[in-house]
Amino acid sequence: MPGRTPRTTLDRLRTPRRFPKFLKAASVCVLIAGLLSPLSQAAAADPSTTAAANDYCGGQCSDILPPGENGNATLAQILLNQAFGTQPDHAEDQLAPYGNLPSGSSTLTDAKINTFFNDASFGVASDQVASTTKPRTDVTIVRDKKTGVPHITGTTRYGTEYGAGYAAAQDRLWLMDVFRHVGRGRLTTFAGGAASNQGLEQEFWRNAPYTEADLQAQIDNAIAGNGERGQQALTDANAYLDGINAYIDASDSGRYFPGEYVLTGHKDSVTNAGTIDHFKLTDLVALASVIGALFGSGGGGEVNNALSLLAAQSKYGVTEGTKMWESFRERNDPEAVLTVHNGESFPYTAKPDSPQGEALPDAGSVTQEQLVYDRTGSAATSTATSASATAATTSLTSAKRGMSNALVVSGNHTASGHPIAVFGPQTGYFAPQLLMLQEIQGPGISARGASFAGLSMYVELGRGQDYSWSATTSGQDIIDTYAVELCQDDYHYLYHGTCTAMDKVEQTNSWKPTVADGTAAGSYRMQVYRTKYGPVEYRATVGGKKVAYTTLRSSFMHEADSIIGFQMLNDPDYVKSPATFQSAVQHINYTFNWFYADSSHTAYYNSGDNPVRATGVDAEFPVWAQAAYEWKNWNPTTNTADYTAASAHPNSVDQDYYISWNNKQAKDYTTASWGDGSVHRGNLLEDRVKKLVAAGGVTRSALVRAMADAALADLRAEDVLPDLLKVVNSSTVTDSTAAAAVGKLSAWVTAGAKRTETSSGSHTYANADAIRILDAWWPLLVKAEFQPGLGSDLYTAFGNNLPIDESPSAAHGPTGSHAGSSFQYGWWSYVDKDIREVLGESVQGGLSQKYCGGGSLSACRDTLISTLKEAAGKTASDVYPGDDQCSAGDQWCADSIVQRTLGGIKHGKISWQNRPTYQQVVEYTSHR
Repeated sequence: MPGRTPRTTLDRLRTPRRFPKFLKAASVCVLIAGLLSPLSQAAAADPSTTAAANDYCGGQCSDILPPGENGNATLAQILLNQAFGTQPDHAEDQLAPYGNLPSGSSTLTDAKINTFFNDASFGVASDQVASTTKPRTDVTIVRDKKTGVPHITGTTRYGTEYGAGYAAAQDRLWLMDVFRHVGRGRLTTFAGGAASNQGLEQEFWRNAPYTEADLQAQIDNAIAGNGERGQQALTDANAYLDGINAYIDASDSGRYFPGEYVLTGHKDSVTNAGTIDHFKLTDLVALASVIGALFGSGGGGEVNNALSLLAAQSKYGVTEGTKMWESFRERNDPEAVLTVHNGESFPYTAKPDSPQGEALPDAGSVTQEQLVYDRTGSAATSTATSASATAATTSLTSAKRGMSNALVVSGNHTASGHPIAVFGPQTGYFAPQLLMLQEIQGPGISARGASFAGLSMYVELGRGQDYSWSATTSGQDIIDTYAVELCQDDYHYLYHGTCTAMDKVEQTNSWKPTVADGTAAGSYRMQVYRTKYGPVEYRATVGGKKVAYTTLRSSFMHEADSIIGFQMLNDPDYVKSPATFQSAVQHINYTFNWFYADSSHTAYYNSGDNPVRATGVDAEFPVWAQAAYEWKNWNPTTNTADYTAASAHPNSVDQDYYISWNNKQAKDYTTASWGDGSVHRGNLLEDRVKKLVAAGGVTRSALVRAMADAALADLRAEDVLPDLLKVVNSSTVTDSTAAAAVGKLSAWVTAGAKRTETSSGSHTYANADAIRILDAWWPLLVKAEFQPGLGSDLYTAFGNNLPIDESPSAAHGPTGSHAGSSFQYGWWSYVDKDIREVLGESVQGGLSQKYCGGGSLSACRDTLISTLKEAAGKTASDVYPGDDQCSAGDQWCADSIVQRTLGGIKHGKISWQNRPTYQQVVEYTSHR
């Protein structure tokens, strides 16, 4: 196996290896002594501050966001951290409580919850005030002693938002600056030319190649179309920017700005020469485009779908091949776990009876559109070109980063009679974290929670006075692929019968070595051709005609529109009930599942601008770019169309319970990514919460325990391995190697199929051999089970649609290694259905044929035993070959979570857990 390298989009953005080497070589003490002492940025504690009013949670709201609130560090602090491991205040004080929950959850009680979480009550008790800052007379920023979270209180709306911007810059200035450059495709020019930086900017710019005029137009359109709220959002954004820029000026003159500016050559540590550019409105749109692309843009992958369909039809004929393809696609699998589980149907992107307008490519004709040209220096290395290939694959797949989970129980089933929720987004692990905590209190705003750095003018996930809300990525399809017929040359296409020129958008990036990134100088030009149907992604022929395949996303040129929904969520005069909550999130055009809980009610709503497609169009495949197959009432100038009605989106109020882990939302509602079948990580929550609800008397600690238990479960071992062992044990296992492996796997299943340490901090797994065997066995058994029946080409094609595995240490999975999130994408449902068929058990929505052993139980058993023996013979070093974080053979380390460095501060590893990064535990006691 090759060494594991991070493949998650953001995992690839990290401090280059040369940085620590520089620090080891430097005389840290001399460097620190030579720095001018920075001025203090916070005044002394003000003991008069008291807890805020209008908090209806009764001390029963909690939250957590590792590693810590403070994501800024001066040059001196960075040098000390790199040399001696010292941490700036509040840089990692939430990491240990977060990391300790798995070992402490079994004995968790309600009284102990805040051992592992923060008290998320409004305000700060007077004896817990650490500092008070007044950047203006009309706003105060109080930070608490325990976590350093900013509690922003304004007497005017402008002052409130100014304070939010100031606090954001205090905590995340460097990260905000990084991501405004990522959103513009200019990371390398700002942070250095590391191959990972090249790949990251290419990935985002490929899908959102915006000019500065495009970014401004999105602001203008969002404001113009939303009346008074639009104008208020503009005023809020300007005040927020004023706060950010005031901090930039203050930290520059006081010399306590983030040290990364020195290490990347933007500032001089001795003379203070250099500038930190002020933020502007278009920066916020660039930031929003990154977050939306990462977590809220479901769809794409139609060309890959077409390629796997053609491979199936080539091998089995059109009729049988199509049937086989549909069985693997699992558009509406009857065994899939659902968030809305009352049987209500919400049809979306169903297979049409008579597909119209399909534009499937001719065999062998598809080529990916070139993005990068004129490479020089380090941009031309094999490492750089490999990073580009990975970025292209990631940006064009439908298997997008899912993340996030939610467990919500109605008050009818809790001990108190009040609803309980444990929910949050799984945004990965970074230093500093992408999200930041804050409390904002001012005219028309009353909320505490998490927001993405640089977009924190409102709380995006959190709580209001008497309600909490959260989201998971939903992934329904808002992206379609069109085949535009070329005319004249490769850069003109037919639009409604007229030969029309494509728009070429391009930019050149260059870089040179810095202290932080020693990558040699280099440059390249990125070039994207845009059509009215979106950017060109592939070239091909269809029926002999030359075409360009483009991707049209409903949120393209609308990255700023969702600001209105977040504004509403923060407004205590707007959100007062499940209905008003659902109304608020209907204004969010990204694809998310939204959850709500107050003292009496729970609610759910699936957001996103779902386009109304022409009759007969199958959203799974490319269609011709012709008027008959366009979205209903689509306007290419504004990229607007008719969208499905709010009532057509999966929604619910006061269902007995809700679970979500990026699973299928509701009956007949198809998501763009593959894998919504009989086994999904959502089952890990469904099984536990359903059992709690059946017993009744659910408490906050019981629901946290259910979440934490699922967070340690190996989905394959819990839901698939028992049936695999049934096949293996259908006859006596006589081979000693296989028998020993079966014994270890069986013992692990009996023990609960968890990936847990022998004791807290041991860094050694209980059932370590069984875990190693399954990690080695899974890819072997899947290939041996399916490749003979599918053939090599089709097996590979389906693997491009849905990865085989995503174990915690599997860097070949979509989320990469050390990322925490696991078991979202994999072939567990296929294996489950096929093995149950071979066993003769009842299967709904089964595959089109039996694969394991050709359907013979004895032949299937032989296949499983032979691959099991091969897996058992693999050493820990074979299975866990080591990477830049771990030595070969270190199983615990291979699984461990790493806070990927986006700046100069490093943190230690924590044990693996599959859990939201930011998480709330809430149970409201009363309501306004």
